[in-house]
Amino acid sequence: MALLRSVATIGGYTLISRVLGFLRDVLVAAYLGAGPVADAFFIAFKFPNFFRRLFAEGAFNAAFVPIFAGTVATAGREAARRFAEDAMAVLLAVLFLLLVVAEIAMPWIMRGLAPGFVGDPAKFQLAVDLTRITFPYLLFISLVSLQGGVLNSLDRFGAVAFAPVLLNLCLIGALIGLTGMMPTPGHALAWGVAGAGVAQFLWLAWATGRTGMGLALPFPRLTPEVRRLLTLMLPAALGAGVVQVNLLIDIIIASLLPTGAVSYLYYADRIYELPLAVIGIAIGTALLPALSRQTRRGETAAAIATLNRGLEASLLLSLPATVALVVLPLPIISVLFERGAFGASEAAATAAALAAYAIGLPAYVLIKVLTPGFYAREDTKTPVKIAVVCVISNTAVALALMGPFAHVGIAFATAVSAWINVAALAVILKRRGHLIPDTALLKRTPRMVLASLVMGGALWALLPWLAGWLRAGLMLRASALVILVVVGMAVFGAAALLTGAADRAEIKRLFRRAQ
Repeated sequence: MALLRSVATIGGYTLISRVLGFLRDVLVAAYLGAGPVADAFFIAFKFPNFFRRLFAEGAFNAAFVPIFAGTVATAGREAARRFAEDAMAVLLAVLFLLLVVAEIAMPWIMRGLAPGFVGDPAKFQLAVDLTRITFPYLLFISLVSLQGGVLNSLDRFGAVAFAPVLLNLCLIGALIGLTGMMPTPGHALAWGVAGAGVAQFLWLAWATGRTGMGLALPFPRLTPEVRRLLTLMLPAALGAGVVQVNLLIDIIIASLLPTGAVSYLYYADRIYELPLAVIGIAIGTALLPALSRQTRRGETAAAIATLNRGLEASLLLSLPATVALVVLPLPIISVLFERGAFGASEAAATAAALAAYAIGLPAYVLIKVLTPGFYAREDTKTPVKIAVVCVISNTAVALALMGPFAHVGIAFATAVSAWINVAALAVILKRRGHLIPDTALLKRTPRMVLASLVMGGALWALLPWLAGWLRAGLMLRASALVILVVVGMAVFGAAALLTGAADRAEIKRLFRRAQ
């Protein structure tokens, strides 16, 4: 597998999805702002979306891909297909039962998910209604995660990476086309979420069929392979998804703050998730099959080298993004969201949360890169132990800081928890001999930091020159942001080459086969 080429495929489609996601959020901000309808919809979207990220980007991939890829390598494609079909049948049965229970119990679930809404009966009931509409998305998107695991194991990354594009297209279409026919724009968006699950499932059903791995639906059976999958998947749900668990805790705590806090965190979350998805999820998704095969073959040195290159690529891309988000949070939020019901005060509050989240961006990315080091060896228990500590630390810091710093304290707590997670993952991998930083990684990491700081200094120096534009109308603000982005990229690129943080020849070698 050409590692960087696979990362580029995943990251490219993810970038398209995120651009459409920004367009979607621009429309959401204009229609909903940061008021009670927005808070209710974001809760309704966050709940099934939380499970989506655990399944599609976490637990299911972590458990399913090593088993499926190993079965293909040792027993052939037909045996792997039977395993996937049995897994899908059991997964569908469990999810259908969960869906029925959740729809009935939604008022009680909402009391735990958004306890701060209980004091506002209208907002509480709206959140319940919208979540009942969006929750079926979980059923379809979990099946999508299985289909995606099949395709990723076969190194077919494009169709899976394109699937989120359908989500954003459905939400944009629902907001524009259904708002006038619904009680609130939140209702239109909720139906768009439900429809997106169906669209993504049908898309990947077609894609798996094209590869000759179309899946039938047998009667559910707990075969030995399915039992093994469930055993690996349950702890991985927390271990791989600790960032998402922490974000869910953020929302629960934010519901206790005044109206708008949930929305500020949502909009900030959307911005920093762009580099997280394009860099961290892309690299992590491409690494897992490669590490799984190398580990199965006993190629220890190759697996260590693959992990080192993944860490190097993630730092090279995430460090400058972090500095840019810390230096430029207000211009970014203002250009993207400040219009309609989303005013200057909402922009300032969201920008503060974005800067706090950004401090943890390299950690969020590194988590996605380090966890395949465990999952490739079918160890899903160690990350869950680390996750428990991180969830506790996130909750404690958030509760301590929410008083003096409101929603910004909650965002900062998530960043602190992410760095604790990274430190624990790296230390344990190193002790086991699965992570041995090589000369290139050790030499280039401080140079990447230096190049990123040089870029940050250039952006900081440029801000006063563009201050007038940044306070003007949308076109001038957007022009100023484009200038800042272009200058930042140019300065970082030059600094990276001059300091040796990046090397043209090494970048070309990353396109060669990693195994």
